[in-house]
Amino acid sequence: MTVLTYSSDLILTAKQTRLAAMKLAVLSTAAKNEAIEAIAVALESAQDEILRANITDCEAAESEGIAKPLYKRLQLDEHKLRDNIVGVRDIGKLPDPVGSIQIHRKLDNGLILKRVSCPLGVLGIIFEARPEAAIQIATLAIKSGNGVILKGGKEAIRSCEAIVKAIKRGLSQTTVDPDTVELLTTREETLELLKLDKYVDLIIPRGSNSFVKFVQQNTSIPVLGHADGICHLYIDKSADIEKAVNIAVDSKTHYPAACNAIETLLIHQDIASTFLPRIAEALQKLNVELRGDEVTQSILSNVVPATEADWETEYSDLILSIKVVDSLPEAITHINEYGSKHTDAIVTEDIKAAEDFSSLVDAAGVYHNCSTRFADGFRYGFGAEVGISTQQIPPRGPVGLEGLVTYKYKMIGNGHVASSYTGENAKPFLHKDLL
Repeated sequence: MTVLTYSSDLILTAKQTRLAAMKLAVLSTAAKNEAIEAIAVALESAQDEILRANITDCEAAESEGIAKPLYKRLQLDEHKLRDNIVGVRDIGKLPDPVGSIQIHRKLDNGLILKRVSCPLGVLGIIFEARPEAAIQIATLAIKSGNGVILKGGKEAIRSCEAIVKAIKRGLSQTTVDPDTVELLTTREETLELLKLDKYVDLIIPRGSNSFVKFVQQNTSIPVLGHADGICHLYIDKSADIEKAVNIAVDSKTHYPAACNAIETLLIHQDIASTFLPRIAEALQKLNVELRGDEVTQSILSNVVPATEADWETEYSDLILSIKVVDSLPEAITHINEYGSKHTDAIVTEDIKAAEDFSSLVDAAGVYHNCSTRFADGFRYGFGAEVGISTQQIPPRGPVGLEGLVTYKYKMIGNGHVASSYTGENAKPFLHKDLL
């Protein structure tokens, strides 16, 4: 009997996922929604098993000295699991992104062109620590007609195994092949996955800056993702102070380990002496360490001096850098220099200032008078997200179903040939849109 090598084992898995994805791509919306409901039911049935596995992962990670932000991402309690199952069902309620006719055009009598949305194929998702990502991504993949190969962080291996086991059990009761969703568990498999450009159509990494850059530098497969989450909140001179305090506190402390939490607070000099004591009191009550520039230090006590490195650091923790600026243009310049193009916000009652900020700040999400924590696929109504992209070309921002489909051109003729439309007696094209 032939013994499969490690690489050939992974290639076989990728081939099986691709074949399963091809079957999924032609299933009806009803069939996909039935599979999604089956996943939700299976996750509910496996709740105790999943939570026990997560407790074991958390205990092991804690004994190994896991960083606090990663530990928070790793934890999966009953409420978080319940919310994710609700998210699964929400995805089932969303419109099917596959089969949408984007262009329907008559080129000539009997010669019809359509541009139709279709699945990407097979997704390779590599994520650190956060086990619920497996739930969200697998469900989005099913709805968008894609196969998915998941690779969770070593910290979450038991949780991911329990989750994927439940998902596969649910799919086995439907017309969707369980091979549509696969899980890898070792670092070596990650490196091999990045080489499978023949079988994997898109890599989506979710993790630290260094991790995402590593993925980008070690694959020829297209990569969708973001390397940093350095988000800013600018408090304009025309801000409502009460509103600004509430937004700043939420943006920093609601979930500081998230990539959409702010890392730098910019304040207009005209209101710095009024606003800084208010926000410092509110944040320090919540154990936030403040690091400020010279102006901030002159107004506040118990502030750590900020360095150049602070402006370009994603803390993912209860630490906030503060800078006082002399104008809106200076705030915009600072954000465009140090930001990661993720999400940046302004608090102001000046509509013109808000419009200028929104137009000139280069970020996937630009907000006015609301928390940066809204940068999330679930909150956008996507059901969930596979990740957040800060690249300039689409998809950008939280990537849900619409970011997991591409399109193809379909043409139907009746013996038409291109030579009829060239030369001395060339026929004209009609180019009549039928939509």
